[in-house]
Amino acid sequence: MTLEFLSPDRTAARGPAARSPLEHRAQKAGARIVERAGWRVPADYGDPAAEAERLRTSVGYADRSALGKLELQAEPGDLARLAGAELRPGWTTRMDDGWWCPLTNRRALRLTKPAATRAERERLEAAGASVVDLTAGFAALLIAGPLARETFARLSALDLRPDATPPGAFRPGSVARIPAMVVCEDTDRFLLLFGSAHADYLWTAVADAAEHLGGGPVGVDA
Repeated sequence: MTLEFLSPDRTAARGPAARSPLEHRAQKAGARIVERAGWRVPADYGDPAAEAERLRTSVGYADRSALGKLELQAEPGDLARLAGAELRPGWTTRMDDGWWCPLTNRRALRLTKPAATRAERERLEAAGASVVDLTAGFAALLIAGPLARETFARLSALDLRPDATPPGAFRPGSVARIPAMVVCEDTDRFLLLFGSAHADYLWTAVADAAEHLGGGPVGVDA
C-alpha cells in the first residue's frame, strides 16, 4: 500500500497545479486564485489593502494548505538528529523553511514552505527516516490579528492566552469539536491544522467566529 497520492509534488511536474481542499470555499468568498510553487492559492479577495487592515485591527483567516506536512517516525535520538535540535513536547522548533512539531517522543510533523517540501522529504529519506507525506491529508488555516485569540475562544477550549501559549507553542486539541493542531507562529498569529475531510466545516466555523468580530478572509498577498 502506498500513500503517494497524498503527496501533490509527486505529480506536479506532470499535471496541473495542486488544489487546496479549501479552494472552493475561498472562491465562493470571492478569492482571486493564482498559481505559486505548484499550488493554486487565494492571492486576494478583491481588496488587499482592506485585508491587510483586518490583520492589523481585527482578525483575518488565510488558506495555508499548500504548506508541506511530513510525518516522521524514529527513535527520540534519531528525531533530534534529523531536526538538528532537541524536540520538546508542546513546542515547535523553527527552521528557515518551516517547523518541527513533536507529536510523541517517536513521532513528529515537519512543516515546510511549499517550494521546500520535495527537497526536505528527499533529505529525510536519504538520512534513513521513515517519512509519510501528508500534505494533501491536512488542510491549514492561518488565523491572525489582535482578535485571533478571541476567534479561537469561540471555537475551542484550548488555552491560547499569551502566557499559556506564547510564540513557538504547539497545541494539539479540539477545535470546533474536530481534532486539530495549533502552532503559535508569533504574537496573535496561529496556524490551524486539521484533516482535509473537515475542510468545509472548519472553514465555516472559523468564518462565522471571525466575521462576528469584524474579521474576514485574507489572501496570501496580505
